[in-house]
Amino acid sequence: MAFENKFIQQRIEKAEQLNALGFNPYANDSRRNTTIAKYFNVNSDVASLEERRDENRHYTVAGRIKFFRIMGKASFIKIEDESGMLQIYVARDNLPEGFYNDVFKKLFEVGDIVEVSGFPFVTNQGELSLHAHEVKMLTKAISPLPEKFHGLTDKEMRYRQRYLDLIMNSEVRKTFHIRSKVISLTRRFFESKGFLEVETPMMHPIAGGANAKPFVTHHNALGVDRYLRIAPELYLKRLIVGGFEAVFEINRNFRNEGMDATHNPEFTSIEFYWAYKTYKDLIEITKEYFEYLFDNLNLPTILPYGDVEVDFSKFTEIELIESLSVIGGLPSEIVNDKAAIIAFMREQKLEVNEAMNLGQLQGELFDEFVEAKLINPTFITMYPVEISPLARRNDERPELTDRFELFIAGREIANAFSELNDPVDQYGRFEAQMAAKDIDDEAHEMDEDFVNALSYGMAPTAGQGIGIDRLVMMLTNEHSIRDVLLFPAMKPLQHELKDEDEADKA
Repeated sequence: MAFENKFIQQRIEKAEQLNALGFNPYANDSRRNTTIAKYFNVNSDVASLEERRDENRHYTVAGRIKFFRIMGKASFIKIEDESGMLQIYVARDNLPEGFYNDVFKKLFEVGDIVEVSGFPFVTNQGELSLHAHEVKMLTKAISPLPEKFHGLTDKEMRYRQRYLDLIMNSEVRKTFHIRSKVISLTRRFFESKGFLEVETPMMHPIAGGANAKPFVTHHNALGVDRYLRIAPELYLKRLIVGGFEAVFEINRNFRNEGMDATHNPEFTSIEFYWAYKTYKDLIEITKEYFEYLFDNLNLPTILPYGDVEVDFSKFTEIELIESLSVIGGLPSEIVNDKAAIIAFMREQKLEVNEAMNLGQLQGELFDEFVEAKLINPTFITMYPVEISPLARRNDERPELTDRFELFIAGREIANAFSELNDPVDQYGRFEAQMAAKDIDDEAHEMDEDFVNALSYGMAPTAGQGIGIDRLVMMLTNEHSIRDVLLFPAMKPLQHELKDEDEADKA
């Protein structure tokens, strides 16, 4: 850290002066007895009092100085804690002799964390404030706050220095309060439905559970490589084999892929598995889950998302292949013909891999022509078996699976299906995935232990994953996943790369 910065040096000198005067600049004996939000709640009647003050009430609050205005013998500061902002009136004659001029005015400044004791009063402008009779330094900030941080267009700094973003922007804190509530409510919802919360390994011997590139690490004690969890699916289904009938895990997953507005290498989701149920049951519980979230978050059912409005009370269903023509506008005669799809994609100047099978090409068409048009919550059902290696085949149409994905505002939020529990079929699917490695380097690896688990019998089961990050994006009208992650993955800065190079040389 560059302590040689002159502004930081000035603040360090002020911290030293505080120490010399007998005031610990990093005190650890706070006597705060209320938050700012509670202060406003219990003193809402002060404006109606005859003198618009009540010196018999005494409060001690604490927070960071966000505003400082000196006016000769008195000053106004505003301090902020997690719950809100409060104006403080600091007058020379209400403080110990010499403290106002020699300590407060000279050594306190914006960014410092302070404790203030006093009584409530209302200013001539009608603002409920605190009249201070004691001001104490709790933490001297040696780095000055940016003057106009909220207005910066450089979001890189906000993501890299999230602590500074949170200090300067209360709206960011609100987003993460909502995120925390979503996770808490998700846990309560599934527990209320009889699901058991479980924990599964984050380091796997085989990369599986979803089509994705894994992160690889080395387990020194075992002398083998391990893969950071792509998804917990195969372990959760092992638990269904073992006799649990309803399990869920709120999990962190890791996928060694590119980053964009909806993808971060490390992300959060919930996966749940429900014995003796089908994907149709999952559609119904998903609707209940959203209703529960909206009720408990006190959100209206119609929310803005960018230039569109999403009506969360209007859930619809349509099969994937049908959606290609009904929503995507593609000629119905081509959607089940591999050669016709390839010719069409060439006509549209789209990149096409002729080695793909029909199901994979249908998936490509969906991504290109349908996905972005799905604004209100839409369950896309009946996926081709070629792009659903873990889903159960439909009994009447075995080329399709009993699967759905939920899309909102043009983005996938959830993936679910009736689980494949035929071990022979599952083994064949894994083999097909292995054969597809030439054209899909994210295809599943063979997991013989999972097939072995299925061989002991897994009850008919339905399972689903819901992306928590993307869900929070929808609820908070954020358009980059990095805005709903406290510490998103960031490209190293040049000096960080140099530091790594020097460490490697050493």
